[in-house]
Amino acid sequence: MISISANLNIMIKAVEKASKSIIRDFGEVEKLQVSKKGPYDFVTKTDKHVEKILIEELSNTKKNYSFITEETGTIKNKDQENIWIIDPIDGTTNFLHGIPHFAICIAHQSKGEILSGLIYDPIKDEMFFAEKDRGAYLNNQRLRVSKKSSLDDCLFSSNREGVKFSDLNMRCSGCAALDLAYVASGRLDGFFQNKINLWDIAAGIILVKEAGGIVNDIDKFDINKINITASSDAINSKLLKNIQNY
Repeated sequence: MISISANLNIMIKAVEKASKSIIRDFGEVEKLQVSKKGPYDFVTKTDKHVEKILIEELSNTKKNYSFITEETGTIKNKDQENIWIIDPIDGTTNFLHGIPHFAICIAHQSKGEILSGLIYDPIKDEMFFAEKDRGAYLNNQRLRVSKKSSLDDCLFSSNREGVKFSDLNMRCSGCAALDLAYVASGRLDGFFQNKINLWDIAAGIILVKEAGGIVNDIDKFDINKINITASSDAINSKLLKNIQNY
């Protein structure tokens, strides 16, 4: 039996409650595709509603942590050293078009360090989670990054502008959080992205690290937003050298 912290337990209960709403609303998206109004307003409401549920659930404890969220922004509470970082739907465009590849994300950051992270794919019922020095897991099964050592054998994901896809075996999934979760689980060998927000990747960062991988922040492209690579130690330097040539 895996031992988890009280904070991670709170995070799990929050996403389980929020997932009921998102699954229900996702079932309505295809019907809205043919309507005159379209699904855009509906998905925006879903995003905000899911975030509201998460904030309420995380706030219904004796903890008075602050928040960084995609929709609401920063919420400063009494405890500003501990922060819940929330992305209610990462992969919103996928959700909008009825593509079942998106996730709910929560991370706990304390004094600038991410201590725990949770990425939940409600359609596939896959819950990825990690805590500092406790490992990374998918539905209670321990995760490890890929052991491949040749870039030619690897599969990568990125939405980075200008990348030469002929140089690497690439996929573009439209969900950075699940890309990082897949790196942690060895499904993908690496991920890189520029101009990305903290809530998109906070939970994935600790997942990759706790699965034995390396996460690099790269400030080459845009100092106003995070630039990131994630991979195994075996290919990290090779990946960095490859993508920094363009």
